[in-house]
Amino acid sequence: MGGSFQLGSNITLFSSPTPFIKSFINSSWTERYGEAPGENTVTFIWSSIASSYGFGGLFGSIIVRWITNHLGRKRAMIWNNAINVVALGTMIASRFANSFEMIMLSRFLFGFTSGLGTSIHGLYLGDSSPKKIRGMVSLTFALFLSSGKLFGQFMGLSEILGREDWWNILLGIPAFFSIIQMITLPFFPEAPRYLLIEKGNTEECKKALQFLWGPGDYKLEIGEMLLEQAALRGERSKTLLELLRDRNLSLYSFSIFQEAGIPVDKIRYVTMGLGLSEVLTNITCGLLIDRVGRRVLLWVGFGIMGVFMALMTLTLELKDYSFWIPYSTVALIFLFVIFYGGGPAGVMPSLTHEIFIQSYRSAAFVFIGILIWGSFTVVGFIFPFLLVTLKSFCFILFSFVCLAASLYVFFILPETKGKTPLEISEEFRNIRACGSSTDMDLCLETKL
Repeated sequence: MGGSFQLGSNITLFSSPTPFIKSFINSSWTERYGEAPGENTVTFIWSSIASSYGFGGLFGSIIVRWITNHLGRKRAMIWNNAINVVALGTMIASRFANSFEMIMLSRFLFGFTSGLGTSIHGLYLGDSSPKKIRGMVSLTFALFLSSGKLFGQFMGLSEILGREDWWNILLGIPAFFSIIQMITLPFFPEAPRYLLIEKGNTEECKKALQFLWGPGDYKLEIGEMLLEQAALRGERSKTLLELLRDRNLSLYSFSIFQEAGIPVDKIRYVTMGLGLSEVLTNITCGLLIDRVGRRVLLWVGFGIMGVFMALMTLTLELKDYSFWIPYSTVALIFLFVIFYGGGPAGVMPSLTHEIFIQSYRSAAFVFIGILIWGSFTVVGFIFPFLLVTLKSFCFILFSFVCLAASLYVFFILPETKGKTPLEISEEFRNIRACGSSTDMDLCLETKL
């Protein structure tokens, strides 16, 4: 489960109690200052609470290289789960202390552990998986992520914990799984590739492989790791600057479905259906990723997602013209999630580990984490205002991003299926976008 299950739970758990938290902000402000807050004030505080999770994730992803270099993958995950328990206590106490600031702090801590935990989870999976099924093993990251989303949607039902008296317990649910991991993780070995390539401990690496993969001598796998270690020539783990020099749908699903015209009492069940669709699609992607390859699933997924976003803009604008149009919007969102789960969500955990050699991998996860969590923070803060200002046209922005990503993958990204990190690195070195031939060719080369 690592960190992706908690990430998924934290994202969707926050959507269900939206009205209750806004009501709590209102009552807390009124009791404190003797007058009701304005609508803009409530929106600002709500947006700050939502974006604090992304800001915490950004901070957690920035320090992942330092943490993993000092503690290793396994111990870092154990300490990360301990911080989740602190966040749980803060969230439960916030309601009794009548403090929306404590909700913000708790969400920041949950974001911090999600940003750090998901990166460590991805590193551990990639460093521990056999090459032949690396895609399928790495896909468990996405599977647990979508399972966590579905679990959060289920727990957010009004029949379970999605009630006004229980919202603070609901938002702390992911930390209970952290307690389970703190008990079980000490029995697992450290990541084999980390042990051999970074620590130079061949014997411990072999023991870890035998524990994770079963009995065997694994001479071929250890030999490939030794080749990569030799290619690195004892290089230390690179920083983010050295890497660069070397050439929100679930969070705001409640608001989106409200805008589409779906009855409020039905929204939780629709979002739960979305979660189930994503889980099933991730499982399907697991059967395809090592056959079809990463590249096709990525560019097709991004391209179709961009088209669905554009169509959602149209159906949201026309929702009042006929009773069936809001339901077509729901169908488009379901299709969007299906192609998201079968494309980017399923492929990226494997791809981000494959395209970087060992010495750059921690820094790469820092960079990817900054991009993901920085975007999450910005979108988390501005989306409520975008929805008020642009209405349905805000999805046009996301449509352009998806289409641009599809074109980049189609024209630039090489296939990584069944290749070692050194082979993939060599393919990146051979990528050239050349203009007309002159005495000196003008080329763009991508290096890792």
